[in-house]
Amino acid sequence: MVAAVSRRAGHQPAELLAGFAVLAALAGMLAYAVLDKGRTHETGYRLNAGFAHIDGLSIGSDVRLAGITVGQVVAERVDPKTYAAQVTFTVRPDIRLPDDTAAIITSDSLLGGKYIALSPGGDEKMLAPGGTIGQTQGAISLEQLLSKFIFSVTDTLTRNRQDKAAQTPAAPAGDAAP
Repeated sequence: MVAAVSRRAGHQPAELLAGFAVLAALAGMLAYAVLDKGRTHETGYRLNAGFAHIDGLSIGSDVRLAGITVGQVVAERVDPKTYAAQVTFTVRPDIRLPDDTAAIITSDSLLGGKYIALSPGGDEKMLAPGGTIGQTQGAISLEQLLSKFIFSVTDTLTRNRQDKAAQTPAAPAGDAAP
């Protein structure tokens, strides 16, 4: 029994090499995933759009047309003159957009990520590569909507209480109970 255990304790060089090869392959895949995550895979032509708010939109976010991904966000910056968010994104080369196309930042779900939804117009003139979309709608914040709703409800309740208090007649001073 002791001889069987001691024979097993000495590892074969082929087993060690196979183990190191597997570890090296895993390290390579991990490095590729980390390094590739920050890079944009740009295909198509670039367009620009300015938004008041881009909350949750990030580089690499989708650009969709009719629910189908046709590009991605490649750059974001703040215009120092207008303080608006300027977004640069790509669109597939086979998609030609009218000049009056609108860009809307929307979300996948309540907790999902943001993306740019393109809504083409009916203009005969097409956007040129490097062009700017003039009609935009920024991101709508769920927190802002909820706070507006809560303040609206509280305001209504306060006004109703004040109206009821003003309609209730006050007891005359001489009619005090004995």
